[in-house]
Amino acid sequence: MKSDHIRTLLKDTAVGTSVTIAGWLRTRRDSSGFSFLEVNDGSCLANIQVIADKGLTNYESEIKKLTTGCSLVIRGELKESPAQGQRVEIVADSLEVVGWADPDHYPLQKKRHSFEFLREIVHLRPRTNALGGVARVRSRLSYAVHEFFHHKGFHQIHTPVITTSDCEGAGEMFQVVTELELKEASRKTDHPERFFGNRAGLTVSGQLQAEVFAQALGSVYTFGPTFRAENSHTSRHLAEFWMLEPEMAFCTLDCNMDLAEEMLKYLLNDVLENCGEDMALFDRFIEKGLIDKLRHVIDNDFVRISYTQAVEELLKSGRSFEFPVSWGVDLQSEHERYLTEEAYRLPLIVTDYPASIKPFYMRVNDDPTTVAAMDILVAGIGEIVGGSQREERYDVLLGRMQEVGIDEEEYQWYLDLRRYGSTPHSGFGLGFERLVQFITGMHNIRETIPFPRTPGFAPC
Repeated sequence: MKSDHIRTLLKDTAVGTSVTIAGWLRTRRDSSGFSFLEVNDGSCLANIQVIADKGLTNYESEIKKLTTGCSLVIRGELKESPAQGQRVEIVADSLEVVGWADPDHYPLQKKRHSFEFLREIVHLRPRTNALGGVARVRSRLSYAVHEFFHHKGFHQIHTPVITTSDCEGAGEMFQVVTELELKEASRKTDHPERFFGNRAGLTVSGQLQAEVFAQALGSVYTFGPTFRAENSHTSRHLAEFWMLEPEMAFCTLDCNMDLAEEMLKYLLNDVLENCGEDMALFDRFIEKGLIDKLRHVIDNDFVRISYTQAVEELLKSGRSFEFPVSWGVDLQSEHERYLTEEAYRLPLIVTDYPASIKPFYMRVNDDPTTVAAMDILVAGIGEIVGGSQREERYDVLLGRMQEVGIDEEEYQWYLDLRRYGSTPHSGFGLGFERLVQFITGMHNIRETIPFPRTPGFAPC
C-alpha cells in the first residue's frame, strides 16, 4: 500500500491534495458530531490532525472506540488548518482500523514515561517522542557518516564479526563455539574454546583488518557492530555497540587528528541541519542548551594538548579525584570531564600517551616511553574518539608484540604488512553510541541504541 509521509504533508504538500496516511493514533478527542485524531507515522516528530466526522460509516462502531496505539489507514483531503501551530490537517473520507491496542494493557499513554520504565518495554519505546527522535537522529548520522567518507574518497570495507584477532588485547572478547562443540565439551567435561577447531571470538574492533585494505586501497573505513565482554554497568558502556573506524595509508598523527575533527564537525552540523525538530525536543526536555553546545563545538578549533600537559592540568587543579592522578595512569571519565567542562571548555585532543597504557600497534615516539596516540574528549561524555598513528616499522612492532606477550605466529599476516611495502598509516575508532549520546544529550547510553546489550540485559 502506498501512503504519504506525514513529514512531507506538513512541510510542502499543497492544500486540496488527496492523501493517504498510515500510522498510529496518539490521541483522540471527541466533539459534537466529529472527532479530532492525532496520528503519527514515525517520519517526523510531529503528528498530523485528522478530522473524522459522524458521516463515516464506521464512526460509531470503530472511530469512537479508538485508543492510543491503534494502527490506522486514513484517506482524505489535505485542508488548511484553522488551529494555531499547524499548517494543514486531513479531513477523512475513510478510516480503516488495521490493528487495535487494548487500553487496559497497552503500556504507553499520553504522559511522560521514565527512561528506566521504557527500557522494560524496549520493543515499544520507539513509539515515544524521545526514543523515536533518537532513532531518526541515529539514522541520519549513519547516512552522514557514509556521505562524509564517500566525498573524501574512502572505500567502505566490511570486516569480520567472527575473528581470531583480539585487537585491544584486554581479554574482553566473547568466545564463539558451535552447538556441536558445546555438546562434545559437556561429554568430556571440557571447556569449549573452539570454532570449527579454531579459537575465535566476536570482534572488539575491525581496525587490524581495515589496515590490510588501507595498505592496498589507500583510505578505507569500516562501520559495524563490535562487542566487549566486560562486566560494566555504567551509563557509558555497552556489551554490543557500533564502531566507526577509518584507516589511512601515508597518513601521520597530525593528518589523523585533522580528519577526526573535520568529521565530527561535519556530523554535528548535518544533524542540526536535517533533524531540527528532534534536536529542539532534546534541547527542551533532555539537555538545556544542547544546540548551543553543539554549535560551540562546530564553530571552534579543538584544543590539542599532550597527555603530559593534561596530567599537569589535573594536578594543579587542586581537585580530589576518586582516581588519583599521576603520570602513567590512564585518564578516567572524571579526569576527562574536568578537562573538557572546566579547564578548557572545548573539545580536547590529547596526544602522546604512555606506551604502557596503550595497545601494541601504536607507533612508538622518539621518546620511547610514549606512543603517537590521540583521544578526542568532549563535555559530558569524555572520550568519544580514540586513535593513533600505527607502528609501521617491523622490528619495533615485533618488539612491542613480544613485550606484551602476543603470539607472533598468530599475527604473521599483520607483520607481513610491515615486510612488504610498509607505509606510515593511522586511523581512529569512534564509538557511534557515544556520539549519539553527545548529540542527543541522553544521560544513559542505553537510550542511544535500538536494543541495548549490557550484562544481564538482552531483551528481544
